[in-house]
Amino acid sequence: MSPNRETCAGHDRRMPERVLRSVDDYERVLRLPRVLLFKHSPVCPISAAAREQYDAWRAELPDVPTAFVDVIAARAVARELAERCGVRHQSPQAILFEQGEPVWHASHDAITIGALHAAWAPRC
Repeated sequence: MSPNRETCAGHDRRMPERVLRSVDDYERVLRLPRVLLFKHSPVCPISAAAREQYDAWRAELPDVPTAFVDVIAARAVARELAERCGVRHQSPQAILFEQGEPVWHASHDAITIGALHAAWAPRC
């Protein structure tokens, strides 16, 4: 177990990442007040680097609701998400949704732990 994860009685307290395998999964996750969606290609080295940044961010903020789409295994879902939310599909890509609407997104090398912290920070 990563040293950044909190445990309680031996249980990992990190909020589970929701893996989206269908458009219904996507619609369910958008019912959350805020959620960060990460789209990832397991065969792309740029996506692997972005995934490291995303995972490090999640380790620092274990209670943040997140969702994940493997763009290879769930290609049709990834494309449909882009169509429905109006953010052009890219991979890797991070999209922050508030009240079901995209309010921030980044892709490729712009997905950094700092960018994710800035996007998640409360707005005045």
